[in-house]
Amino acid sequence: MMKSYKIEDENNQQRALSEPRGSITIDQSLERLAWLMDDLIRIPGLNWRFGLDALVGLIPGFGDTATSLASFYILASAVRYRVPKITLLRMGLNIGIDYLVGSLPLVGDLFDAWWKSNQMNIALLQKRATVSAEEARSGKLSDWLFVGFIILLLAGLALAAAAVSIYLLIIIFQQLSKLG
Repeated sequence: MMKSYKIEDENNQQRALSEPRGSITIDQSLERLAWLMDDLIRIPGLNWRFGLDALVGLIPGFGDTATSLASFYILASAVRYRVPKITLLRMGLNIGIDYLVGSLPLVGDLFDAWWKSNQMNIALLQKRATVSAEEARSGKLSDWLFVGFIILLLAGLALAAAAVSIYLLIIIFQQLSKLG
């Protein structure tokens, strides 16, 4: 027996939601983006997949930042599907872990191929969405502000990582100049 769920529309009127949570379909473009970022290339014989996240992440400094911007698009789209704030926070955490560990040389590149934050975020979005793709045109202001805050925190994390990298490079060059 299918349960009936009620949600509020833009006019704060309750209406029944015909699909139970977890079975709502999302835009194919979001699923395609996650596939491109995390599963584009298959290694024959191993059945192991990786995507543009791992490839672009090989570019020092630029790669992980660029792939995080694509991940932010999925996070922002979750607001339109009226995903709960705790799920938005989890999605932001997935992106943050991907960025932090992915920024490490060599180890981070392997981690990028294994940690599929975009696929995880799409799964969270599908599981926790409260409106269908046809109804997902706008989100609540409080949700947009919350996601904006998460993105600002992650951007601050990126700036801090860049500052630490520059500081370490300065120290290395100073030490090398003393040797020569």
